[in-house]
Amino acid sequence: MVDSGSISDPKALQRMLGELESLQRRISDLEDVELEVMEKLEAAQAELDDRTAALAKIDSEAEALEATRAEKAAALEQQLAGVAEDRAAAVVGLPEDLLGLYEKLRASKGGVGAAALRRKECEGCRITINAADLAVIAGKPADEVVRCEECDRILVRTSESGI
Repeated sequence: MVDSGSISDPKALQRMLGELESLQRRISDLEDVELEVMEKLEAAQAELDDRTAALAKIDSEAEALEATRAEKAAALEQQLAGVAEDRAAAVVGLPEDLLGLYEKLRASKGGVGAAALRRKECEGCRITINAADLAVIAGKPADEVVRCEECDRILVRTSESGI
């Protein structure tokens, strides 16, 4: 009767039933673990989708900002070229020694070699010039180069100089 599939030993039947229950509990436990893993996978996939969307938005914003930066850089380059042309036209006819002095001061003073004298103040260093020094400046001929005692820049006398 071994071939018929029947079990004549009750203890063997009991062991098989116990093993069957144990396997069913194990299957149930594994199904619970599988559900947990699937929930975690679903949450991770949702997080990945959110982060992918956020990254795409950041990439899009970065491209827009880069385009804006490139446009502004091009406009500034064009403006700089225009200023260079204006400067080249403005220096025509100026004495070489004055241009040399200006360029030397410009290099040592952060790009500003001359400053306007307005309301008794040097626009280069923002120091107010005292009355005695103003009187000396006022007494000098208009074509003589005058320099600020504080910052050493060339002072450009204007109608607003206060002298």
